[in-house]
Amino acid sequence: MDRLVLAVFLLLFALQHAVEWALALLNQRHAARHGAEVPAPLAGRVDEATARRSRDYTLARGRLGLASSVAGAALTLALLLSGALPALDRQLAGLGLAGPHRFVAFLALLAAAAALAGLPFSLYGTFVLEARFGFNRTTLSLWLADRLKGLALAIALGLPLLYAAHAFFARAGPAWWLWLAGFLAAVQLAIAWLWPVLVAPLFNRFTPLPEGELRTRLEALCREAGFRTRGLFAIDASKRSGHSNAFFAGLLRPRIVLFDTLVARATVDEAAAVLAHEIGHYRARHVHRRLAVGLAAQVLSLWVLSRLAAWPPLFQAFGFPAPSFHALLALASLGGGAFTFFLAPISSWISRRHEYQADRYAVRLTGLGPALASALTRLGEENLSSLAPHPWYVAWHYSHPTLVQRLRAIAASG
Repeated sequence: MDRLVLAVFLLLFALQHAVEWALALLNQRHAARHGAEVPAPLAGRVDEATARRSRDYTLARGRLGLASSVAGAALTLALLLSGALPALDRQLAGLGLAGPHRFVAFLALLAAAAALAGLPFSLYGTFVLEARFGFNRTTLSLWLADRLKGLALAIALGLPLLYAAHAFFARAGPAWWLWLAGFLAAVQLAIAWLWPVLVAPLFNRFTPLPEGELRTRLEALCREAGFRTRGLFAIDASKRSGHSNAFFAGLLRPRIVLFDTLVARATVDEAAAVLAHEIGHYRARHVHRRLAVGLAAQVLSLWVLSRLAAWPPLFQAFGFPAPSFHALLALASLGGGAFTFFLAPISSWISRRHEYQADRYAVRLTGLGPALASALTRLGEENLSSLAPHPWYVAWHYSHPTLVQRLRAIAASG
């Protein structure tokens, strides 16, 4: 049976990466052939030089993404098939670690290995690729500080969560998965609530949007929409990157956060249209629906793990002599993607629908269809978004419609 388990995993793993890499290569080829062309809806909005830079940026990011994916797949197979994980487990046992301490040490070391493997790609992406296209503004000291802060947060939050998870495994009986699901849901909601106030300021400075025409317009828009917020803020995103964006932080009364790059470049009408789009997500409960779906998926995943927790063939297939909770979570984190990868198109399709709905809401609320189109075009230009992604790649991976698709939909909505 253990050989059958291994064969099924390898088949799905191979299929996952064959599809993923085929889509990536198809998108690269499509961008190379058509990426420098300005689509008809963007004629007069985007010049040929920007289209060429967008193509080059898309190709460069695509090559880096492929390299990262290949390296990640190789590392996953090496860890799962080489016997490294059972050997690590034996080493920890030999050091006298048992129970929750062995559980936490095993998973923490695995997470550290994955993080270290990703560092070269992060360094190259930041200091070579992003710098080549004029986006990077991060210094090496700031990059290192971000990583150290992230490590400190991972230790401060992750280790207690791992100890708590083990307590549920060991003491909650057969229904451990349900208790753990409830605990994790509470933790996630608490983090979402506290993140804007306690965690995000560790990495960026949030300052109230200064008095002036922009603030007055955005506050009036919120009142018109009946949308209660915890304030309008600008974030010092420009210290790391030249990319522009905006987002909401929080669940019930979110903070409205604009990148300082967006504040500096967008017109008042464009910023108002972008804000109306974000309000549209909240009015349609998109954020809360996604959270609910995510929590439901988490419950289902934990239930599946509970069915596998005491099934010896799963563990024997990867060299573990007997079931254990830390081995279960390690196998799930490394190999679970092979079983869930094919749900990605559904998630992407739903997300794109939500974006269309938020765009329509923004147009209805403000009547600023042209300004929204202009803002999206500006963001696309400034971020060098791909002008010619392959439709299959879009269907599988894009959480947002392409710029051309959004402009057509905005024009049709009046």
